[in-house]
Amino acid sequence: MRQAGAYSGILSRKTGPHSLPLARIKKIMKKSSDDVKMISGEAPIVFSKACELFIEELTKRAWIIMTNNNMHEKRRSTLQKDDVASAIIATDVFDFLVNLVSNTTHDHNNCEELNDEESRQDSP
Repeated sequence: MRQAGAYSGILSRKTGPHSLPLARIKKIMKKSSDDVKMISGEAPIVFSKACELFIEELTKRAWIIMTNNNMHEKRRSTLQKDDVASAIIATDVFDFLVNLVSNTTHDHNNCEELNDEESRQDSP
């Protein structure tokens, strides 16, 4: 009989309609390297949860930036591509995604605000 592992909390819940497609995750994992021949059934579930948490965090940060930038305007209730791009640029943890965000996708004012804030932090 199998013992509960470190990820038993993740694995015990059913992968419902809101989880990411496990077959697609497994396919991406296999394509990542020729050395990957077999993948356990639990690995895609852990990746699925990690992807969900990543999407949640990026969404929260984009929402905060969007609400801060639109304080004087009528409040939007829809995140846009520019909001996500601004969140990626503003957050060090997402630096690996900066190359995916072209200079034309984010608002020029957001970049100026970020540069001003960084220069203020760097000055003694």
